[in-house]
Amino acid sequence: MATSNPVLGEKAFQNIRSIDGYGSVMTIDGAVNKVGLLLLIVMLAAYFSWSSVASGTAGLWMVLGGIGGFIVAIVTVFKKEWSPVTAPVYAGLEGLFLGAFSAYMESLYGGIVFEAISLTMLVLFGLLFVYKTRIINVTDNFRLGVFAATFAVAGIYLVSFLLGIFGIHFPYIHDSGPIGIGFSIVVIIIASMNLILDFDFIERGANRALPKYMEWYGAFGLMVTLIWLYIEILKLLAKLRSNR
Repeated sequence: MATSNPVLGEKAFQNIRSIDGYGSVMTIDGAVNKVGLLLLIVMLAAYFSWSSVASGTAGLWMVLGGIGGFIVAIVTVFKKEWSPVTAPVYAGLEGLFLGAFSAYMESLYGGIVFEAISLTMLVLFGLLFVYKTRIINVTDNFRLGVFAATFAVAGIYLVSFLLGIFGIHFPYIHDSGPIGIGFSIVVIIIASMNLILDFDFIERGANRALPKYMEWYGAFGLMVTLIWLYIEILKLLAKLRSNR
């Protein structure tokens, strides 16, 4: 059964042999340390692109970070053994995008970025507590449900993007009305459930004694979800602010 995060599905375990021996296998602590390092890289890169707003280069960093991050993410999915290098590169590129994008949103709605970061961290640690205490059990049915919901959202965004190319506005979901706000809340819930599956992936990978580089891959997958969650929370707050 696959997880809904496309980079942390069951297929990620295929063709990867367990390794015996001290210090040569994936551990939960090792993955947590890698997550912390990737977060630091994201923040440093975001600070750089945020600071570039005054020089007028923020748009460049947003495009470079967004496209570059997507390409590096695809490479990482297919070349997991490269993740000790590609995961930090991905974090840096996404940090460039997030910093510029966040600066733009902050210029429209003062204080929104702090609120979005605070809520994202609250969800992250709250769901980590939920997972560790087994308030929510990760079953096959749970994985399947989140998997289906995630790809439904991805499908809606893809259709919206394709329609936008032809100048057609996808109704309601991007608006600040009740339907748009409700849609954002649903997407945030789905992204949050993906975090639980990410925690589960890291734990299962450690239990299977996967190669050490899978710590980087597990951390990379969690960062993909965390960045998605932050962007969705930022968009929801913007919709709420626009109604004031």
